[in-house]
Amino acid sequence: MAEDLSSEEWEQRLGERIRALRLAADLAQSEVAERAGISVGSVKNLESGRGSSVSTLVKVLRALDRERWIDALEPEIAVSPLRMLQRQVAAVAPRRASRKGNL
Repeated sequence: MAEDLSSEEWEQRLGERIRALRLAADLAQSEVAERAGISVGSVKNLESGRGSSVSTLVKVLRALDRERWIDALEPEIAVSPLRMLQRQVAAVAPRRASRKGNL
């Protein structure tokens, strides 16, 4: 299962997907490196899962026209966490009984 993967295994999987994207675009590592403004060694490290920076990942994704991958990492929050907390507090707050029906 994916949640059982180590960080190194995730880096390997990500590198394999980046490599597949590059090959599908029919680009050499040197072409991606040039487009991204990074070294060929950085592209090789990313693709092999041997450690890479977030900056390198972002540059390569942009060079491969895959910026939407970055958006997928951070989905928009539809509900404010602060509002959710306020609602929870209001739901458990003690309330007084009404005196209207107690005659």
